[in-house]
Amino acid sequence: MAIKLELMMIANEIRKSIVTGVFHAKSGHPGGALSAADIYTYLFFGEMNIDPKNPKKADRDRFVLSKGHTAPGYYATLAHRGFFPVEDMKTLRRVGSYLQGHPDMKHIPGVDMSSGSLGQGISAAVGMAISAKLSNEDYRVYTLLGDGEIQEGQVWEAAMLAGHRNLDNLVVIVDNNGLQIDGNIADVCSPYPIDKKFEAFNFHVINIDGHNFDEIEGAFKVARATKGQPTAIIANTVKGKGVSFMEDKASWHGAAPNAEQYAVAMQDLEEVGEALCQM
Repeated sequence: MAIKLELMMIANEIRKSIVTGVFHAKSGHPGGALSAADIYTYLFFGEMNIDPKNPKKADRDRFVLSKGHTAPGYYATLAHRGFFPVEDMKTLRRVGSYLQGHPDMKHIPGVDMSSGSLGQGISAAVGMAISAKLSNEDYRVYTLLGDGEIQEGQVWEAAMLAGHRNLDNLVVIVDNNGLQIDGNIADVCSPYPIDKKFEAFNFHVINIDGHNFDEIEGAFKVARATKGQPTAIIANTVKGKGVSFMEDKASWHGAAPNAEQYAVAMQDLEEVGEALCQM
């Protein structure tokens, strides 16, 4: 329980940094970054073989943010993990800042793949996983997709190849918060049933509550033990998680809070932190 509580507290601090970064930038994508914060936290603080002091070490596990617009969540996680100063989140999207609107592998410590155009990240992750197999390397590859993103055909081409090549060193996580920029994903262009689609491409599929660290931990343990198949973890989440006025609102897909809203958001997250301290 102590470890799970620590992860929950880290995730809450990551959410604070997400909101802070987007507020100072006056632009960005908080909704999907907040919904994925718990997944980010477990990956970088509990699952992956990484070293902030040696970001390019050869045997590190790889991560590709396929839904690249939720970079504030990725950056906040890297910062809290020690790859660069947390204070730098205030430079998000500013002219001259290395923290661009989308991940840039050439300038940001800890970023393994530049991403942004939806659908392409999973293809890069599949390529990395194939490379590990061909080179007899034992690193694992993780990629995070949005549920709106999987409307892209390239996602399923990559999934087909991953299943065909039995890439058991690949884990695909879908942040299923149910909303995209134009509204409910089921209304825009339904990708459901997501699990059955991945199963059809020879994936081992696990459905979880993406905010429950017991379920998150269990899913990644099963993924690590699964042989002969890639794994797809379908994480059911709440867009804007942790901020009262952002939760389950498509309008916060790509909008920045004003000063008054920022104060409310930070108060919401402070209260979450205080509650965790009482547990």
